[in-house]
Amino acid sequence: MTLTTLRARASSAVSAIDAKTPAHRDRAVDGLRALALLAVPTGHWLLGGFTLDSQSALHNASPLSAFGFFAPLSWVLQMLGVFFLVGGYASALSYRRAQDRGVSTAGWLRGRIARLGRPVVGVTAVWAAMIPVLYALGVPETTLRTGATLVIQPLWFVGIYAVITALTPWCLRAARRLGPWAAAPLLGSVAAVDFLRYGPLSSAMPSWLSLLNLLPGWMFAYQLGVCWGEKRLGRRGAWVLLVGGSALFALLLLAFHYPASMVGVPGEARTNSHPPSLLVLALAAAQSGAAMLLRDRIGRLLRRPALWAPVVVINLSAMTILCWHQTAMLAAAVPASFAGAIPGLTTAPDTLAWIATRLAWLPLFAGLLVLIGRYARGFESPWKRASRKRGVLAGLLATGFAVFALGLA
Repeated sequence: MTLTTLRARASSAVSAIDAKTPAHRDRAVDGLRALALLAVPTGHWLLGGFTLDSQSALHNASPLSAFGFFAPLSWVLQMLGVFFLVGGYASALSYRRAQDRGVSTAGWLRGRIARLGRPVVGVTAVWAAMIPVLYALGVPETTLRTGATLVIQPLWFVGIYAVITALTPWCLRAARRLGPWAAAPLLGSVAAVDFLRYGPLSSAMPSWLSLLNLLPGWMFAYQLGVCWGEKRLGRRGAWVLLVGGSALFALLLLAFHYPASMVGVPGEARTNSHPPSLLVLALAAAQSGAAMLLRDRIGRLLRRPALWAPVVVINLSAMTILCWHQTAMLAAAVPASFAGAIPGLTTAPDTLAWIATRLAWLPLFAGLLVLIGRYARGFESPWKRASRKRGVLAGLLATGFAVFALGLA
């Protein structure tokens, strides 16, 4: 096949995608979702590395342990605030349209949860089946546990997102009654918990206290998105979020000495993301404000078919990207571990050379993700051909993998 033929086919596919897009489709919101989705694998691939022990087993490591100046990169790559913002916006519109069609709240919620759950069960079931095979092929147990931890890490947010999605009807009522102020109690709740766990009474606080931030911490941006979808949050509110969030972010960093990294750093006692601290909400507020202010500009850019087509593909493969991107990196690192120290892949992330070589590995990770996605994409579609027995088997495998990954077996 000639290059000219490939270009012609690509151009035809791009035009077809653009032509099939309904006129009412909000391209800017889809573009923001695609951007937030791509930030997840990019962040994990750049800020996550490995070390190799004497038995050629892989252990997790991070360049943030050696390079504190790398932390600001996490401010850009941590875009879960934008993801939840767009999720709230889309859920508000979807729920309203479902009600107009006569679909019950339970029916709407079942559909949303099933779309989240199928890919998660798929990836965990496949890994559960792979682990004994890989072990039999000589992959060390330590490497398998490292891989299982990496695979399950991004999936925590699916459970949180599912719970928050179930609260959409209440979010809508709060948005209609209070407008953007509906998000204020969530911010206040996280601030109160942070004061207790980091303030003068911190030594007397139980370790589980931080878990109280899980729901309000991630629900904050979702509630803002619902308000945005209900047209209760406009440009003035967006500017307040951008300026206020930025000011709070700077205050927490400079005056209250919050960790600079938005992701966990091995060896550090405090973390901003697990569960979210007030710094995460400050960043989410600033990012949400910027996203809303840039909406029209992004929408105009995405009127170009060549820019719009990749956004459609990314959104259609959202859960595949989320669930399988760590597997793509492991598909390169695990075989490489048998060859010894491979710069940027199995060497410790503690030199500037590692950063340069890791950047060079990113295209391979992306290519492996595309290859895996050709087969894993089916998990996102309804499992019409799957019998009940196969569904139960997949559930059991997924449960077994979770037990293994969490170190319970």
